[in-house]
Amino acid sequence: MNQLSDRKFIIIGVFILVGLAYISRLFYIQVIDDSYKLDARNQAFRYTTEFPIRGYIYDRNNKLLVYNEAAYDLMVLPKNVKNIDTLDFCELLGITKDQFLKKMKKAIMAPNSPRKESIFEKQLSPTDYASLQEVLYRFPGFFVQSRTLRKYPRKIAAHMLGYIGEADKHTTEKDTYYNEGDYLGISGIEKTYEKVLRGKKGMHIIMKDVNNRDMGSYMNGLYDTAAISGLPLTTTIDADLQEYAEMLMQNKIGSVVAIDPSTGEILAIVTSPTYDPNLFVGRERNKNYVQLSLDSIGKPLFNRSTMASYPPGSTFKLIMALIGLNEGVLTSQTRYPCARGYPPLGGHPKCHPHGSPLDLEGAIGASCNSYFSYVFKSVIDDKKYHDTYKAYANWREIATSFCLGTKTGSDLANELRGNVPSIAYYDKIFGKGSWKASTVISLGIGQNELGITPLQNANLVAIIANKGWYYTPHIVKAINGNPNDTILDRFKVKHYTKIKDTAVYNTVIAGMARAVEAGTAAALKIEGIPYCAKTGTAQNAGKDHSVFVCFAPKDNPKIAIGILIENAGFGATYAGPIARLMMEKYLKGKITRPDLEKKMLETDLIHKDKNAKVTKQQ
Repeated sequence: MNQLSDRKFIIIGVFILVGLAYISRLFYIQVIDDSYKLDARNQAFRYTTEFPIRGYIYDRNNKLLVYNEAAYDLMVLPKNVKNIDTLDFCELLGITKDQFLKKMKKAIMAPNSPRKESIFEKQLSPTDYASLQEVLYRFPGFFVQSRTLRKYPRKIAAHMLGYIGEADKHTTEKDTYYNEGDYLGISGIEKTYEKVLRGKKGMHIIMKDVNNRDMGSYMNGLYDTAAISGLPLTTTIDADLQEYAEMLMQNKIGSVVAIDPSTGEILAIVTSPTYDPNLFVGRERNKNYVQLSLDSIGKPLFNRSTMASYPPGSTFKLIMALIGLNEGVLTSQTRYPCARGYPPLGGHPKCHPHGSPLDLEGAIGASCNSYFSYVFKSVIDDKKYHDTYKAYANWREIATSFCLGTKTGSDLANELRGNVPSIAYYDKIFGKGSWKASTVISLGIGQNELGITPLQNANLVAIIANKGWYYTPHIVKAINGNPNDTILDRFKVKHYTKIKDTAVYNTVIAGMARAVEAGTAAALKIEGIPYCAKTGTAQNAGKDHSVFVCFAPKDNPKIAIGILIENAGFGATYAGPIARLMMEKYLKGKITRPDLEKKMLETDLIHKDKNAKVTKQQ
């Protein structure tokens, strides 16, 4: 009997303990912890994303290149859209009823849903927002979400800076930080440094009354999270030099890149034709994009500086001279004949009139095709390799160590590698064992299948200025004012080519100085600034491209430039003058050849109705 009594008390005790536990938990949920109340009253709240301020972008001298301006998106939550005056709503937004229905259908259909908020109307101006906000309570299911848009105080560097666009489904699946409709960097450094610039989103919980009017933050913002602003970038760009270069390149197709050889910092990077970056901001963005994409001649959306692969032409002779000297098949005194062309192949490749025979410095200065055809043959037929393939592989390995046929590794988005043809490629074209130096002799003068980007060409001449080493070309100098941010560490590592003997570079540099003193660039001297250069005329299907590489001053160089202008003829005709003006502008801050500047500014190589006069002058 006592056992039954004890068991009864135990059972009662268990029930009491369980009851107390439930009561305590209910008290905690209903009185102490508001998070459950928040869930229960979820229908009375609206969760709004606070988009962070995107990081500003400055030039190397702290001049503002990109800032932000307030804009507003009209959002919709379809399940809450009930009993609204559609015609009145359409009149407020300046849209038709059909447009309204299409937008609502889009908001309901996948990947959206009736229970998911999405953008109904993008990028309202502050004026539109102010007028709409006063009456928005009459339209349940609609609310305004603030965000910022990029603005550009100077209409420069569009391709380098890049632009902002909406995240698509692929992006949101790959990175859960983004929702469809969020903005992110699509190109340029906006893309490369997206995670630095974007910051971190915040969240606000807004209470609503029965009329869909905002009643303020829930619990005075206790559960809100603040957005964290993106970090500012200081670029390596000199905004004044960039703007000047873009002016000089107006009405010309091509690219110019300027680098500080001592740091690898890109001082200017121009693709021409270019466009005003403000065209890709606001509600007219899509219309402007389509309009620019329809320009089939200038192709202003194509980033030629990092994506266009051009034959380097005679500027590649510098590489041939370096390889020949390094391999011991060439000396500064070596002379080769020229009979208006390469004699062993009946005068092909052809050459222009000049004194003959020339030594190496003279051949660089006069840009002799015949001379460097001989040099190429001597490198590929070098007896120490006993095999054309081994000699060619060595030639190609040295060339690629100068970042030719391979990406430079810069922080510019969508960089391409260019092309230095491989053995496998020529085996496929000519058959294995069926080609030799004379078969591909035009490689020695920068033709055939060679393809180099303007960025690579500028980096090449920077390497020569440094006598065999380089820092990876880059566009960002500091993050949040810190030049030692770990993201930038890779731009502080020195890279060396396969040619390390400084005497080899000194010989080639002397030849480049000869080109300016008494060679193909003699008309482009800068008073008080001795510099080194190499002209180039790159053959292609149409009229030849004008190419020029240079660095200045000759000793302790501060700027290296690679420039190519499509279908513009000799290197000294257009590419050379623009490079010369840029060097003087950067180093002196003024121009001593206003006549040359005027000619470059007024020259139009794109529009046919203006080309007739230019062609006669050539």
